Amino acid sequence: MSVSTDLLVRARGRTFGFQNTYVWLTVMVLLWGSSWPITKLALQDVPPLWLATIRFSSAALCLFMYLILRGQLKLPVTKDLPIIASVGLLQMMAFTGLGLVAMVHIDTSRAVLLAYTTPLWCVLVAWLVFRETPSRMQVSALLIGLVGIAVVCSPGELDWSNTDTLLGAVFLILAAISWAIVILHIKRHHWVTSPLALAPWQMLLATVPLAIAATVTEGPPTSIKVSADLLEELFFIGPIATSACFVISAEFGRRVSTFGMSNFTLGVPLVGIVFSCLTLEATVSGTFLLGLCLVVFGVVIAALVARNSARS
Repeated sequence: MSVSTDLLVRARGRTFGFQNTYVWLTVMVLLWGSSWPITKLALQDVPPLWLATIRFSSAALCLFMYLILRGQLKLPVTKDLPIIASVGLLQMMAFTGLGLVAMVHIDTSRAVLLAYTTPLWCVLVAWLVFRETPSRMQVSALLIGLVGIAVVCSPGELDWSNTDTLLGAVFLILAAISWAIVILHIKRHHWVTSPLALAPWQMLLATVPLAIAATVTEGPPTSIKVSADLLEELFFIGPIATSACFVISAEFGRRVSTFGMSNFTLGVPLVGIVFSCLTLEATVSGTFLLGLCLVVFGVVIAALVARNSARS
């Protein structure tokens, strides 16, 4: 084989690998985004905390089996316990638990948008907790995003006379802040074990307190009426949208830049809103679209600043 032919083959291999990565990440965004309206449907039959419990217990079981089949299952080491606690209790338990409780009282479009304002809160948490002084661009991104959140949660968009609706919006913002804390912790954690190998342990940790809280506040799960439609919804939410997407994120997300991954995750609320309009016949107002554009613009600026900081 000539040198030029060898180089051509390698270039094609890299191009195929690059395209394959973006195909899988696109699949991940579509699955994550579409899981929001399906979750809304499941909440008609399953209380929120039990739904969160079922989601992570089924996803953990799938990931344990996946790692066993690959011969990669191992007990976590002591140095990884903080990140297991952080991801399991804040990102999985708090983010999902708060989000599902909120979705009982607020429509899916607003829920997915508010939940994915996380990059904006990363700027604020880094500033207040880790004493990282934000740049002017970061402050601008935060302010633009906060204005967008204020528009989405304005009296014209949310019924402020309904306490449950307001509480739902607050829960979603708290969920996004919880995830922001985890993101900043992940950046500072010195990994011993791979994120994928730790994921089932994190899900298992989230499942236990969720199950206890569900039993105390929502009663035993025996009251849940099981149907074929519900089983399909639960299978999609747990094994597919949680465990399979986590595998995709771990395997392919590391092949792109942080900026690239931020852009992909930004597609989740957009897909969630579109699917909500198509499957739940939800409608969005001009005011909501204005708030959506402001939030997206703020998140994009925050991601651009993060990319430039990483390069410098």
